[in-house]
Amino acid sequence: MGKIQLYTAKLSPPGRSVELTAKALGLELELHPINLIAGDHLKPEFVKMNPQHTIPLIVDTDGTVIYDSHAIIIYLVTKYGKDDSLYPQDVATRAKINAALHFDSGVLFARLRFYLEPILYYGSPDTPQDKIDYLYKAYQLLNDTLVDEYIVGNGMTLADLSCIASIASYHAIFPIDAAKYPKLAAWVQRLEKLPYYKGTNQEGAEELAAIYRERLAQNQAGKN
Repeated sequence: MGKIQLYTAKLSPPGRSVELTAKALGLELELHPINLIAGDHLKPEFVKMNPQHTIPLIVDTDGTVIYDSHAIIIYLVTKYGKDDSLYPQDVATRAKINAALHFDSGVLFARLRFYLEPILYYGSPDTPQDKIDYLYKAYQLLNDTLVDEYIVGNGMTLADLSCIASIASYHAIFPIDAAKYPKLAAWVQRLEKLPYYKGTNQEGAEELAAIYRERLAQNQAGKN
């Protein structure tokens, strides 16, 4: 039996959330690197698979194509999970996890994308303070959400595996102040202990931060 194909980029938080979920499930993926800066996601062969030309995207062993990281991780855990610990059957618990996934897509990743995209893709030399303030407000929102050890209760779920990919990327650029956001900092430290965390998430977040700093410096040098 072949492996599930994952089209992704190491710097992509949504892509890393899929890899984190696969690691948690013990699934092996065959990775297909997509260079977003070079426009690989706009090539006709990729757009044919995903008309929205976004990553991550998986092609399952039966040919099923799924895109959007949140849809992918639910699909993977539903089809391949040995139990329901990452996405419990309980209706109320599942609703809370779904809410966190929407929080990731609508707040965490969205705010990061709106800040980074002009710099990475359009040569902007600017670091708008209002966008940075919005990133820190997201820290506060998640800090306030963490009433237990994890986002939903005291066990790791898809909520954590999705949100930590975005938060790790924030943290690599704008480090979390543990004194100001103690519950958030403790949650990050908890997830950093996962044996697959560093190679699957931290390294990609650091790569994204490095590219951001390099691009910003280039853009600002070009402006002067």
